[in-house]
Amino acid sequence: MKNPGSSQAKKRYDADFKRETVRLADSCGKTDREIEQDLGLYQGAICRWRKELGADPVDAFPGAGHQKPLEEENRRLRRELQIAQEERDILRKVVAIFSGGPKASSGS
Repeated sequence: MKNPGSSQAKKRYDADFKRETVRLADSCGKTDREIEQDLGLYQGAICRWRKELGADPVDAFPGAGHQKPLEEENRRLRRELQIAQEERDILRKVVAIFSGGPKASSGS
C-alpha cells in the first residue's frame, strides 16, 4: 500500500481556473481557506494567485515553460549579447594573429 501524498504528482491549474477562483473568493462570503478546502487547493493558493494577478493582470499565470513577454525578450537579448561578445573576442584574436601578435600592437 502506498503512502498517501508521497507519490502524488503536483496538481497544475490553468490561468482561467486561477482567475475564476480569485474572482469567486472576492465575490462570495466564504474565506479563502474555505474555498481552498472546497476545491482541494493548498493553503495560501488564493492569496498567492491574487498577488500574481494584481501585479500583472494581463500576463499573470504564463504557464509551465512559458515566460512573460518581458522575461522572454530579456532572455533573447541576453543571448544575443552573449553571441556578440563571443564574436568580438574571436575578432580580437584574429586581429592579434594577423597584426603579428602583441609585439606589433605596442607601436614598434
